[in-house]
Amino acid sequence: MAFGGELSPGLNDRLSGPARTVWAKHDRDGHGWLPLWRHMEDSAAVAGRLWDEWLPGNVRALISRALPGGLDDGRRLAVWLAGVHDIGKATPAFACQVEQLAYAMHDQGLEMKTLRQWGTDRRMAPHGLAGQLLLAEWLEERHGFTVRQSGQFAVVVGGHHGVPPDHGQVKGLDDREDLLRTPGESRAQWLRVQQELLGACAEEFGVAGRLGDWRSVKLPQPVQVLLSALVIVADWIASNPDLFPYFPQAAHQRGEERVAAAWRGLQLPPRWRAPEPVEGIPELFASRFDLPSGAEVRPVQEAAVGLARTMPEPGLLVIEAPMGEGKTEAALAAAEILAARSGAGGVFFALPTMATGNAMFPRLLDWLKRLPTEDGARLSVLLAHSKAALNEDFADLLRAGTQQIAAVGLDEEDRPVRPGGEGSAASAELVAHSWLRGRKKAMLSSFVAGTVDQLLFAGLKSRHLALRHLAVAGKVVIIDEVHAYDTYMSTYLDRVLSWLGAYGVPVVVLSATLPASRRRQLAEAYAGESADGCAEGFDAVEAAEAYPLLTAVAPGSAPMLEAPPASGRSSGVHLERLEDDLGVLADRLEAELVDGGCALVVRNTVQRVLETARVLRERFGEGAVTVAHSCFIDVDRAAKDAALLSRFGPPGKAKDRPTQRHIVVASQVAEQSLDVDFDLLVSDLCPVDLLLQRMGRLHRHQRGDGQAERPSRLRTARCLLTGVDWAGEVPAPVRGSVAVYGEYPLLRSAAVLLDHLGGEAPPVRLPQDISLLVQGAYARDSSAPAGWAEAIARARQRYEDFRGDQAERAAVFRLDPVGRPGRPLIGWVSAGVGDADDTRAGRAQVRDGRESLEVVVVQRRADGVLTTVDWIDPGKAGLELPEDRAPDARAAMAAAACGLRLPYQFSFPEVLDRAIAELEQFCPQAWQGKESHWLAGELILVLNADCQTRLAGFQLRYSDVDGLEVTRD
Repeated sequence: MAFGGELSPGLNDRLSGPARTVWAKHDRDGHGWLPLWRHMEDSAAVAGRLWDEWLPGNVRALISRALPGGLDDGRRLAVWLAGVHDIGKATPAFACQVEQLAYAMHDQGLEMKTLRQWGTDRRMAPHGLAGQLLLAEWLEERHGFTVRQSGQFAVVVGGHHGVPPDHGQVKGLDDREDLLRTPGESRAQWLRVQQELLGACAEEFGVAGRLGDWRSVKLPQPVQVLLSALVIVADWIASNPDLFPYFPQAAHQRGEERVAAAWRGLQLPPRWRAPEPVEGIPELFASRFDLPSGAEVRPVQEAAVGLARTMPEPGLLVIEAPMGEGKTEAALAAAEILAARSGAGGVFFALPTMATGNAMFPRLLDWLKRLPTEDGARLSVLLAHSKAALNEDFADLLRAGTQQIAAVGLDEEDRPVRPGGEGSAASAELVAHSWLRGRKKAMLSSFVAGTVDQLLFAGLKSRHLALRHLAVAGKVVIIDEVHAYDTYMSTYLDRVLSWLGAYGVPVVVLSATLPASRRRQLAEAYAGESADGCAEGFDAVEAAEAYPLLTAVAPGSAPMLEAPPASGRSSGVHLERLEDDLGVLADRLEAELVDGGCALVVRNTVQRVLETARVLRERFGEGAVTVAHSCFIDVDRAAKDAALLSRFGPPGKAKDRPTQRHIVVASQVAEQSLDVDFDLLVSDLCPVDLLLQRMGRLHRHQRGDGQAERPSRLRTARCLLTGVDWAGEVPAPVRGSVAVYGEYPLLRSAAVLLDHLGGEAPPVRLPQDISLLVQGAYARDSSAPAGWAEAIARARQRYEDFRGDQAERAAVFRLDPVGRPGRPLIGWVSAGVGDADDTRAGRAQVRDGRESLEVVVVQRRADGVLTTVDWIDPGKAGLELPEDRAPDARAAMAAAACGLRLPYQFSFPEVLDRAIAELEQFCPQAWQGKESHWLAGELILVLNADCQTRLAGFQLRYSDVDGLEVTRD
């Protein structure tokens, strides 16, 4: 196989008879097999194609930067490592597994024990680990490498099944040479074959003349990770028998034709090459986004683009700006420029929840369709969360992207293999590619919107972690609502940022309400060791008081700060205490809404939402009150969000805004992502940054000159603050709020708001007061109001203890910091969690363990038949779910759309364990196979005909109007 496209003898022609008999793969019936030399050629050729056509430019540059020959060396190294990755199969511990193939090797002098004779000893020599030892030995004995020098290359071979070996495994196998070579007369033949294969690969793949120069190389650990991931991808492709058929049918297939046919059949979308935009900023935004007529680029957006263009190197860009300032558009515009400057081949938009991911996905698609691309360009896209296939936009792409993955010969080139429609210079073809599916490969798609968990998994010791690193290393990463992540998640996020900084990945962080200390932590995490030399610069990052504020951190440079003005839109929100009494609330709303208007009441727990809605309905009627919270099944939650946008969205888009008074009682779901606009806000006391987010739903849009289209009493923005006993010397938040947020953040919030509470107190000015309030609440040396000091001190100690516990628990499986250049990745993910995936258990690894259960809700009719809930399809009964066989695809998908996260009552360990045990009692075995992938592994909550059930000592009642209600038995 040619390294650079020129003709070469091929591995087979370089090998003796014994080496040609070593096998790599076989089919189940034992008739088809693949010799090791052929799999070596296939894998190397695929790695070359991936390097040339698929691997993002910034990844290629990072790998090549560590080598004396630059890009040429980088390609040679990648191809060679892919070629030799299975050298560990040339050992008796591996070869004995298939008797017929082992006999052929035995006839050539490669003697070995039988599989039965080995017993359990073979487990000490998995072929990846065996290959690492063989390659290291060859580099040391034949080419003069030291143990450290050889290890940084050989560990790529050792980790190609997802976990680099640890030192104990290396030493254990090093002491058992009989697993690598049969002792006695046959040992020399085994050694000869192993060295012959390695020597032939060095010649064939063009590294024989480079190894001497590579002895002095110190491969950075990020480079070792990326090479490991590239080898894994190449191996997976080359191991697909539909692309690379087995012998004897393919025995006479020429290598070049074999690879070309496989590549044509795979149709992997090529890397995205972002041209740097040359338009002026107004033209750039007008061409990329669907802006309202006459809209102007806001100063924050202009500053973000300016910094993306002028920072010394693409790095970290933190954008702090008020709600509604167009941070999303600023991030995407900056990402396009950062991608062009860095060579990144895609974008990952990380969001806090599935709902926010779903909301972002169509916006990402719209942006992609407006990007300038080459004629016919194909871009791979992904919605990354566990229920993505239920999203209509992504489901459409999945259906269009279905293709057969199989080799295509020259005589079959006219066979239609590309999914989707025609590409053009104005609009790329967006593809959810068949091969880029599944939990380990999906994030390799070029453009991804999904939950932040997918990013946090890159900081979790787990199998195939290298693939996750390759996925993010080749993209611009955008992290939205970064203030929303607690200490547990932030512990992982900071470690991920340190690796992203080491990779040189451009990162854009978005927040409306970011504490200054957290801003510094993010910047220092990304800067890594270079932060130590810029202490004054990071002091300035924390000391900055401007708002809006942009912070840029480029590798090796002092941070840059820019303070653009706000867009000119400003408002004042008058705060007022309100007694925490439902009768008082109802009386006040009746007075405020006497002339109509739309009010939003935000409660901190679902229980308080439902209690409030019940009282308000008694006063105002069923039709005047809407409930929104997180305890709705997915399909109902989506319908709720759509209805809220339709009724309370921005002018011109909302078609059904109530003309009579209407009250929405909601939980925290109203804080983010929904562009809704209310005339009056009532809120439970919460951390001040979240309260400001809630205020962002109050008078969010201009409705007439001077808000003249709102009822006259409601033209001044007002927030009534409740959920607190205000009577004592120190405010006392209600128990539910303390359980959710902790007492200390609530007291700090109340403290900074004191000056704005009262009849003559000044309003909270938005956006001018946002940063002042947030920094005041989270400052390390914040003072306490008179009489509060003791209570705040006690609350702070409990809060710090809790955060310390979170950080300590998160650190158990957290990835280590980036190691010194040249240090092999041996033990990189040792003592990890195994596989990390987007399941209930997987997400619990990067979110605090107090996350509650997720279930799929179904219904048992009075006649005993199990069905989907019967209101999904109005006017029809639920779809039947047989328990003795897998449900049909339509019914299973409908059931999966009824996922539900149980509330906080089920997050306590003793309740959680009991609930899981009870739920697992209903587990139809027929639903656990591949044919029922929608429901396999899910916990099923079965409601009776009246939509009720009992679980772990609680009574559960569900309705599509109020969602889940939980009461103690």
